[in-house]
Amino acid sequence: MTSLGSPRVRGLRLDGRALAALVMAVSLVTVGITPERAYAAKGKSKTAKEQKDPREMEARQAFAAGNYKDALDIYTTLYAEKLHPTFLRNVGRCYQNLADPEHAISSFREYLRKAKDISVDEREEVEGYIKEMEDLEKKNAAAAAPPEPPANPPQPLPPAAPPAGEPVAPPPGLVMQQSAPPPAPANAPTPVYKKAWFWAVVGGVVVAATVGGLWAGGVFKAKNQNNCPAGTTCGGP
Repeated sequence: MTSLGSPRVRGLRLDGRALAALVMAVSLVTVGITPERAYAAKGKSKTAKEQKDPREMEARQAFAAGNYKDALDIYTTLYAEKLHPTFLRNVGRCYQNLADPEHAISSFREYLRKAKDISVDEREEVEGYIKEMEDLEKKNAAAAAPPEPPANPPQPLPPAAPPAGEPVAPPPGLVMQQSAPPPAPANAPTPVYKKAWFWAVVGGVVVAATVGGLWAGGVFKAKNQNNCPAGTTCGGP
């Protein structure tokens, strides 16, 4: 009687490792995969898992060095190519450090909407980033708003009166309008010295006075009378 031991295949004794390899080979041949193809697929899967895009390392280095604009450009390109939500989170972090609250909030919210398998702690962390950016946005809006006028603005003081005896100058930009003299009444009587008869009378008086003076001075006496001796009467020839 044959003792129990390792199974035999066509008269060959197989140990445990050989039996396992034989079973695996039969299974692969059954589904149409050769051992060589299976090994290649396993190696390819491992290589794809370990291999990373070198641009990710470049972006992390730029972010760590404070070159947030360069890191932002790389992460934006990676998200456009791969559409992985993690790149949206990285984009939001770049905008956060660039003090751009509007774009940072948009990126973080889009990340929370698309990333379905994040933990509770990570979600709270991203929501904290959003709250920080909202506070910064309000602060910037308050700084840009014009200051409100006071409720009771101080009234300007009246100008001081000039010293006595000095002319009062009009304020700048104000033209003093001089009042025109009142018009003469329409029916005002004409003065006497402006009438013609007044000057005719004056002229007559002057002529009469002149003639009288000349007569009194003997200008109009006869020549022979002027040559008569005193006390005598000059007669004719």
